[in-house]
Amino acid sequence: MNKKFAGILKTIKYLCLIIAVFSYLEGAAQNDTSALHTKGVPDKMAGPIIDSSKQRYVIDFLQKILKKNTPANNRLHAKKLVFSVVPAIGYSLTTGFAADITANVAFYTNKDHTNNLSAIDLETVYDTKNQKIIASRSEIWYDNNNYKLITDIRWEEYPIDTYGLGTTATTATADPLVYNYIRTYGTFFKKVTGDFYAGLGYNLDHHYNITQMGNANNTVSDYTKYGFNATSTSSGTVMNLLFDNRKNPINPLNGGYASLIYRDNFHFLGSDSHWQELSMDLRRYFRVSPDNNNILAFWSILAFTNGNVPYLDLPYTASDTYDNSGRGYPEQRFRGKNELYLEGEYRFGILKNGLLGGVVFTNAESFSEFETNRFVKIAPAAGTGIRIKINKHSDTNVAIDYAYGINSRGIFVNLGEDF
Repeated sequence: MNKKFAGILKTIKYLCLIIAVFSYLEGAAQNDTSALHTKGVPDKMAGPIIDSSKQRYVIDFLQKILKKNTPANNRLHAKKLVFSVVPAIGYSLTTGFAADITANVAFYTNKDHTNNLSAIDLETVYDTKNQKIIASRSEIWYDNNNYKLITDIRWEEYPIDTYGLGTTATTATADPLVYNYIRTYGTFFKKVTGDFYAGLGYNLDHHYNITQMGNANNTVSDYTKYGFNATSTSSGTVMNLLFDNRKNPINPLNGGYASLIYRDNFHFLGSDSHWQELSMDLRRYFRVSPDNNNILAFWSILAFTNGNVPYLDLPYTASDTYDNSGRGYPEQRFRGKNELYLEGEYRFGILKNGLLGGVVFTNAESFSEFETNRFVKIAPAAGTGIRIKINKHSDTNVAIDYAYGINSRGIFVNLGEDF
């Protein structure tokens, strides 16, 4: 391990300090929700979160139109499996016009619902840029939250524009790529104490049939300078320290999340090169009033790599699990060996029955420059959007946002909150 990466690892002591802060915040968050999940009795702050019987969502209105009456249910008495399905036709900067079917299922793995809410989602996409995506992601809790399994499995046929390395890369250096991609991620966690977990896992990224058109301005692409290959495989082990006291990952209403991941890719596992990544994902949710479910949410991502990382495996805009970071820019707009990201969002209700809500948000990202690996520029973005509740039992919303960045703007659609 070289001196640079050893220096990065020294930052772990600062991360431990952040984890300690989350440990302190855990107590405050439990004041909101622990009574509900251990005794079934909500306190003052937890009241509106639990009682969804008076809320309305899309299915309620469809039932009303069809004149079908169903008994009121609250979240504690919801069905064991709660499905949400959204077929859609839309447009985004990355996909062009797209046909999309997104579904998720929310459930508890025990009968008394003392576990956190588990969720599995499936997404299929086909668009006018000939992108084809089949993706499934899951977060499943077991044994009174003593164990947790997360997975991320994808197949993609993916034409997309890339722009080179660093935040200074301009649209003049747009380099259209086409590739196929297989991802298989899985990590199993064991509770250490409280809401702290330790996890071991395996990550595989395999890109093949890669072709590039070259830069729009006829200059040599950063991909060529970096080292173009028609295929790349990264296969490695993952060690993950996790703090998570969110009760509902689909739509967190309080609590926090902190994940520290060290990934090491090895030749003997099939990796083309031996390289490492240290990344951190921090999220915190503040419920601003006991009288509503308005939320102030913050999200930060830090990622540092070492070694000969395949170009398409470098950190990039929207490289998070659900491809949601960097609203205001197309996916893979910026890329680099290291990444810094920060986002803040305010979520508020518009209708008292919970059917319609809104958000305002801002974010900023920076990627290290090619060759120097220095952070020299920040790319900010901001936007607003609406939330349409399609399932009150799992608090699942359709998120429709309009965001703009520097020389970039677009519409972004998601099933569930963006983080």
